[in-house]
Amino acid sequence: MLKQRVITAVILLLVALPALFHPSPVWLGILGLALIAAAAWEWGRLNGLGLTTAFSLPAACVGVFFGYWTGYAFQPLPPIFWLACVVVWFGTIVFFLRLGSASWQATPKWIRLVLGLVLLISSGMSLLQAKLVGTAFLISVLCLVWTADIAAYFAGRRWGKRKLAPTISPGKSIEGLAGAVMAVWLLAIGWTVASASWGMGNDHVFARLLAFGWPVFFAGLTLLTLASAAGDLFESLIKRAAGAKDSSQLLPGHGGVLDRLDALLPVLPLAVLISMW
Repeated sequence: MLKQRVITAVILLLVALPALFHPSPVWLGILGLALIAAAAWEWGRLNGLGLTTAFSLPAACVGVFFGYWTGYAFQPLPPIFWLACVVVWFGTIVFFLRLGSASWQATPKWIRLVLGLVLLISSGMSLLQAKLVGTAFLISVLCLVWTADIAAYFAGRRWGKRKLAPTISPGKSIEGLAGAVMAVWLLAIGWTVASASWGMGNDHVFARLLAFGWPVFFAGLTLLTLASAAGDLFESLIKRAAGAKDSSQLLPGHGGVLDRLDALLPVLPLAVLISMW
């Protein structure tokens, strides 16, 4: 299992890093489209579509993405669009996390499928939009999510006692979430200080938040961290409703694409919205 995880991770890095650092957004757009299409197929499978019929969701994602590329030529979309994406994401997450996995299974299939398309397409497009804001901006968002995930795991193992969502993901704790928030605060402060000291520029999400003052800085970081945790819990809810351990086996040793992107998906639209203020 460990060997599979390492091999898959190395292959993903070899593909992702050149696309991430390439000056043109086209290559990251292609990679993002591939990831979102795979996640859409997994979404269809988790929500009752067959092996073949689930490909209708990736096809819809591809159609929307090419419509955007040809119609807007990689131009930024207006803040109102990203505000709407954030509202849909957080409204969906809060609604279903409050009611539990049974509520998701009780929701008509067509609503779950359409909702999945809206959520995944918005996140895929926000990945491209974040690249348009700047490579450093996108990297700072990725590092925030990875830091929150790692810190939540280790803080939860060391100090976790109170369950965060016992019926959805018993392994997650309130202490782990608190550790994630504090780790992100430290990351942001360190990143900001290093940027100022070494002349690295202010093209990162932490500088965008700090421009509004320290209270907004810490509040924004906390909100982004909570969004990361909520995305993880939301995917766990969907898998629990479907009776699945992983979203698929597309990534050997890692499970599915949704398993790797779940915490990032709701954070990206929120980060893009922040970049526009």
